[in-house]
Parts: sequence; C-alpha cells; structure tokens
Amino acid sequence: MPEAFDISNSVSRLKKIAPAGFAMAIHIRFTTPTFLLQSYPKDWIALYSQKGLVMQDPTVHWGFENVGLIDWSELRAQDAANVIPQAAEHGLKFGVTYAVNRGESLSVTSFARSDRTFNDAERAEIETVVNAIHDATLKSDTLPPEIIDALKAMSITATLAGA
Repeated sequence: MPEAFDISNSVSRLKKIAPAGFAMAIHIRFTTPTFLLQSYPKDWIALYSQKGLVMQDPTVHWGFENVGLIDWSELRAQDAANVIPQAAEHGLKFGVTYAVNRGESLSVTSFARSDRTFNDAERAEIETVVNAIHDATLKSDTLPPEIIDALKAMSITATLAGA
C-alpha cells in the first residue's frame, strides 16, 4: 500500500500548490486519459464540459504538441475561444500547464490559483510531483487492485477496462 499512500500524498501536495484547482489527464491514449484527476470548481467543470471547451482549450493544444511547463498568460494569443478568460471568471486567474511524454505515454496537466502567479519553487514542485504520478501509474494494467481502489477513493476518474 505504500504506492497508494504516495499517490494520495502527491495529490494533496498539488492541492496545496494549486488552491484554485487542477486537471490532470494521465496517460492519454488517443484522446482518452487512463486517469483523470480534477479539483476545479464544479461550476467550471460543468461549463467546460457543456461548451466542449476541451476542443478549443489552448492549454490542451499546447500539451499535445509540447513537453515542459508554460504559463497560461503565454497562451492567450492562441485562445480564440477565450477559454482562459472564462476560467478566470471561475476563480482560475493564474495558471500553468505541464506536459510530460515518456514511457510512450503522454500526460497533460494544468494548475490554477486565484491570488497570484506560481513561483519558481511551486513550478518545480508541480513538475516533480506530476512526473512521479506519471511514472507510478505508467503500467496501469498491472497496478494492484488496492492502488486502483485508492485512486478511485480520491475521486479520480479511472477509465481502465474493468476498473
């Protein structure tokens, strides 16, 4: 059970760094993540889903085309649908997107604050924690049932076959 505790602890660390919320699409295959972790406000998630903003979201587009970390302010010129300003109206005023692609698997994540931009230490922590989660769940088809159960208990959407 140590792996489950580490993942839970990692998610808790991210919640502290990104108090306005986050979305983590872990191990995207085609267009579907194996795990989807979200802590954004429910009204934002509902609006985002209702309007199908994922198709127009510059953070998602950037994550599919790049690896590394970028501030949302750098993506405004690519935001024809005004996804970033709409997010700000829901308290997601400052954000970063981090994408990692290794082990033949892509994870795209975004984190938000309502009070200020992320500092360098927080950005480094996001990279470290996301990398750890990405690596720990890389072989999701071989994860022990207790880890899958722990992920589900954290309100993480698991899209594993049979999960």
